[in-house]
Amino acid sequence: MKSRKVLHQQCTKSQLQHYWVAARFMHAMKLLPLLVVLVLIASCQPYTNTTELARITNEGVLKVGSIYGRTTYFNGPVTQEGFEFELAEGFADFLGVKLEVYPYYSYAELIEQLDAKRVDLLAANITMTSARKQAYKFGPAYQTLNFELVYQKGKDRPRSLKDLQGDLTIIANDLYREPMQDKAGEMYNFSWQETAEKDIEELLEMVANGELDYTISDSNVLAVARRRYPNLGIGFSITDTLKLGWMLNKSTDDSVRAALLEYFGYMQSSGKLAVLEDKYYGHVRTFDFVDTRAFMRAVNNKLPKYREMFEVHAGDIDWRLIAAMAYQESHWEPDAVSPTGVRGIMMLTRATASDLGVDERTDAEQSISGGARYYASLLSRVPARIQMPDRQWMAMAAYNIGLGHLEDARRITQSKGYNPDLWIDVKKHLPLLRQKKYYKTTRFGYARGNEAVNYVENIRRYYDSLMWLEQNIDEPFDLDNVDSNDIDTIFVQGNDEQVE
Repeated sequence: MKSRKVLHQQCTKSQLQHYWVAARFMHAMKLLPLLVVLVLIASCQPYTNTTELARITNEGVLKVGSIYGRTTYFNGPVTQEGFEFELAEGFADFLGVKLEVYPYYSYAELIEQLDAKRVDLLAANITMTSARKQAYKFGPAYQTLNFELVYQKGKDRPRSLKDLQGDLTIIANDLYREPMQDKAGEMYNFSWQETAEKDIEELLEMVANGELDYTISDSNVLAVARRRYPNLGIGFSITDTLKLGWMLNKSTDDSVRAALLEYFGYMQSSGKLAVLEDKYYGHVRTFDFVDTRAFMRAVNNKLPKYREMFEVHAGDIDWRLIAAMAYQESHWEPDAVSPTGVRGIMMLTRATASDLGVDERTDAEQSISGGARYYASLLSRVPARIQMPDRQWMAMAAYNIGLGHLEDARRITQSKGYNPDLWIDVKKHLPLLRQKKYYKTTRFGYARGNEAVNYVENIRRYYDSLMWLEQNIDEPFDLDNVDSNDIDTIFVQGNDEQVE
């Protein structure tokens, strides 16, 4: 994204165009477009150094408060990560300033920082409730979620508060307390417990392990958590759909809000917001309990035998990504054979195996070595202008259907007015390779493009799970001291019913 200063001393034609995009975005989010336009027009007036935006740009630093969590801010293997973090990083770049993130462990600490004006705004999965909007200012809504009552699958599913038969514990802050108070207002003398000692991921883990009967979680956090704990069931929604927005101090002038309107308008109209959502949530929105449970068992029972082979032969690629591909291909079965004749743990064709010098496709080490080298070659042949992680998802699709078919899908994507270098756009058009009106115009013809999409999304989920296991188990995958039946206790207690 091109760095730039916004809101100069008078509106330029370009700015007015940006502001109109922002107003249209706000209208689409069902907010008050007239008020938005008035705020934006007001922002065209000459600024003095007393405005909040002028102060931020003069200091060259945007200070953002957030909460540690998988959907907000966390320290990844290489750098900081998180949906909210990347959004904030984009906004700082949009303003042409440096980003400083101040992460905290609780919502109460965040509020204290905002009230004291130690941060410029909060980007922390905060819902725009009526009470909160009276006490604080918000930027535009950029996402929606709701709060769900979570229980352990295998037990009776509660469909209302009246059905609860056990303890309900929630996080001790207003983000969770407020929806619970609203819902409990329907019942006389209903009570619950609150904890400030644990975060939401810990409470979800406790529900999964049978240590806690119920909790509530926002749908974004829950979508990610269920990949680790597939026996987390959704009882019912505590709230209607709620909008998320970045929160500002009530006394903050409208200059920062105007900049946020322009930024999120740009993110929406350019498709960059959809790309970011796909990166963090696109592969976890759908959920298959049986598949996730089988994967976790295979991690315990099969992966230790092949882990060293994946590590040795992955080269510059994360070995967990190659392992995730192998699980999607064969469920880590070296003797696997498909109806089309591909064989082995990496499911190589005879021709590909020959090109790679693999003499015996059912030999696990030869297959892993060959599959890793083949994927690396596809990665190198994807056009260099395509950025990561889109580059690796496209190479993965090519592993499934061939680089030629991938290029056909990219051409179709471009012909439809979408970006052929973004996975989120290409995956929408890959299924068109099954339709005659499209494949008859391509170079390589018919292909099961929908299967390639599922292939990539499944691998992304397996890869995320392996990343999480590596970070949260003291001796990753060295589980010989754990009885195979105990894997359910660790990850997947429950039965094999599909999620509601």
